[in-house]
Amino acid sequence: QVQLVESGGGSVQAGGSLRLSCAASGFSYSSACMGWFRQVPGKEREGVAVLYPGGGYTYYADSVKGRVTISKDNAMRTLYLQMNSLKPEDTAMYYCAARELGACSFRPNDYNYWGQGTQVTVSS
Repeated sequence: QVQLVESGGGSVQAGGSLRLSCAASGFSYSSACMGWFRQVPGKEREGVAVLYPGGGYTYYADSVKGRVTISKDNAMRTLYLQMNSLKPEDTAMYYCAARELGACSFRPNDYNYWGQGTQVTVSS
């Protein structure tokens, strides 16, 4: 059974930091594209960061570039998203996603598996 379980969300003031975690199980984690997405009510889900299989290549949305780092621990089967210098516009539900086959992308429909989400709220 595939599971993606996010944690680490919370409420912080602008300029603060959070580290999101995503514990993965039930699929070929080391060979999957792993990504973080976020969604605000009434808006489409958008890609935040993607980590290619092998961990050697990452891709970030322009809105978070320089403030966010995606990484993973294969032994722990855990994906991370370190977020620094948070802004109120970063407020959203953050989702972990995995894609086992195909090229990595920022298109949510390309991903096979999703977590339940963790809320991040940044106050000004």
